Amino acid sequence: MQPSKILLVSVIAAAIAAFFAFDVGQYLTLESLRSQQAAFASLYAERPLETLATFFALYVAVTALSLPGAAIMTLAAGALFGLVTGTLLVSFASTLGATLAFLASRFLFRDMVQRRFGAYLKRINEGVEKDGAFYLFGLRLVPAFPFFAINLVMGLVPMRTWTFYWVSQVGMLAGTVVYVNAGTQLASIDSLGGLLSPALIASFAALGLFPLAARKALQHVQARKAARDFEKPRHFDRDLVVIGAGSGGLVSAYIAAAVKAEVTLIEADRMGGDCLNTGCVPSKALIRSAKTAHELRHANDFGVRAGEVDVDFPAVMERVQQAITKVEPHDSVERYEGLGVDVVEGYARITSPWAVTVNGRELTTRNIIVATGARPFVPAITGLENVGYLTSDSLWHLRKLPRRLAVLGGGPIGSELTQAFARLGSDVVQIEMGDRLLPREDAEVSELVLERFRAEGIDVRLGAQAKAVHQEGDTKWITVETAAGSERIEFDELLVAVGRAANVSGFGLEELGIELNQRGTIAVDDYLRTNYPNIFAVGDVAGPYQFTHAAAHQAWHATVNALFGSFKKFRIDYSALPWTTFVDPEVARVGLNEQDAEAAGIPYEVTVYDLAELDRAIADGADAGLVKVLTVPGKDRVLGATIVGHHAGELIAEYVTAIRHGLGMNKLLSTIHVYPTWTEANKYAAGEWKKARIPERLLAWVARYHAWRRGMGMQAPEALRTAER
Repeated sequence: MQPSKILLVSVIAAAIAAFFAFDVGQYLTLESLRSQQAAFASLYAERPLETLATFFALYVAVTALSLPGAAIMTLAAGALFGLVTGTLLVSFASTLGATLAFLASRFLFRDMVQRRFGAYLKRINEGVEKDGAFYLFGLRLVPAFPFFAINLVMGLVPMRTWTFYWVSQVGMLAGTVVYVNAGTQLASIDSLGGLLSPALIASFAALGLFPLAARKALQHVQARKAARDFEKPRHFDRDLVVIGAGSGGLVSAYIAAAVKAEVTLIEADRMGGDCLNTGCVPSKALIRSAKTAHELRHANDFGVRAGEVDVDFPAVMERVQQAITKVEPHDSVERYEGLGVDVVEGYARITSPWAVTVNGRELTTRNIIVATGARPFVPAITGLENVGYLTSDSLWHLRKLPRRLAVLGGGPIGSELTQAFARLGSDVVQIEMGDRLLPREDAEVSELVLERFRAEGIDVRLGAQAKAVHQEGDTKWITVETAAGSERIEFDELLVAVGRAANVSGFGLEELGIELNQRGTIAVDDYLRTNYPNIFAVGDVAGPYQFTHAAAHQAWHATVNALFGSFKKFRIDYSALPWTTFVDPEVARVGLNEQDAEAAGIPYEVTVYDLAELDRAIADGADAGLVKVLTVPGKDRVLGATIVGHHAGELIAEYVTAIRHGLGMNKLLSTIHVYPTWTEANKYAAGEWKKARIPERLLAWVARYHAWRRGMGMQAPEALRTAER
């Protein structure tokens, strides 16, 4: 620690020690204050300036050191100096003391805390960066947040000192006035319960109601500030307009209709969005066909001779379309109109915070939810547009299996389609610029997937940067740069799967000034609100997770907050959000993994169970994989879980429940699982956790007890004596 910090800590420690050593707190009680009131009043009459200065200095010290007694001193200010002088004195002294505590916290702890516990402070950091003074003012208006705690915590976040000072001065003023006013009647108060005399009930009622009223006023000011250039209609056609009929939009419209709100759902393309038409449904249908082909090729491993496998690719793609057609009614116009949703097919444009135009018609609405999704991101690679390429949107038109397929991207989409096409018979080269596949997962997970891909004959090129795409006659190739130099990879089709970009253009966001974040998605707060409080965003267009179930999760929060936020708002929580990458073996995850925990500075303990030990995995001939669980050190609370193996997407649900409802590893271990099933893997992982925490010393005494019961005295076996030592 720096010498200056050591000195400051020493001074603060000495001051606090002196406070308790000399029992200064005995003077900061209501009884002491009442007994000394006359003497203080006499001293104030004789030496007013000295009394004011001394009181001011003591109040600053108590506040700066976060010592108990500020409330009693506030009452004393009213009793000694009256309402006006007491309020001025306490207001400036409390703000100065708070600012000193703020500065001390910043000087001593901010760098260390942000470095080690940045994940826990993320929400506060984001609130300060986004709302600044409004964020602190909101905290100052809530009595549930102790003022001293706010002083210390704000010192740990990126807030300007001047902003902290003036917001604290204003934010604490209401409470100061009420308590100083109570102090003016100190002579008639026999106990703290006496503060609730009829003369003061109104003051304290006002103190309780003021934060609510002030926060409402604050929200109103923010809303008016955002929409100051637009005229708000006196009447509205709709309670809610939803733009986009993918997962987020459909769920939003469904919930709104269910609670009898007037809701319009606008879709410019196909109902169901990407998930139904180009994403989840078709990709899983394709993966299932590919898995069948793979299993047939390896039927001999199970004692079955299946013969030559002939993949009818047009039939495979027709089956994919049949799956889409079968699911389509779930997301159809007819179904949603039957639920009470006004479905409009056309291009929407937001013209004000309360108006959306579609097909030449203007709809006024109290709230808007933007659920416009995302599209495949296509990087700027020389020659790419000229030669042509496929994306996860366009490949479903294929009816001829590519003999040679090059896939750009090693994330979930690229990896799923890489393996599927390889199993259907394409020679696939997967090109990833990073040093491993599935970079959001832990390194050993990526390695397991890579080993499987290469075992299946997939040519995976890691650390390969795509530079240019070429074509001469019928020959197409892509040039990639690796550590070994430049390489040429020939292909018949090129699939670009390097991520997705949010659809944020062309429907009025730019004109309204809707804010975007660094990822190019719409910036939303914890309630899914944009910088316009009545405009919400959900799904891929908002992020941070681009999953169908994440969009549905967000849609519930956004819709309820939009329709009922005046009464109760619900903060979005992603701590138990799972996801699965549908390669074989599947990779499923919920909560933290090791690399995320380490990046956030969150301590953890790790337990790993190898699926090679699972009876059902052995019987199924699918014993490659693991269950990996992160827990709080010294406790059984689950921080996160990763599962690699068959049915991982289903197995992860038990850990989702554990995180969401606070079930620890002991509860999982005591839960009965059917034998022999894959779900036993979760129980055995809990068993591994327990085994690592066996109380060896206790067991040694238990062994002695059993020996005594057998008539052998209290002598434990040698093995357990060794364990005890």
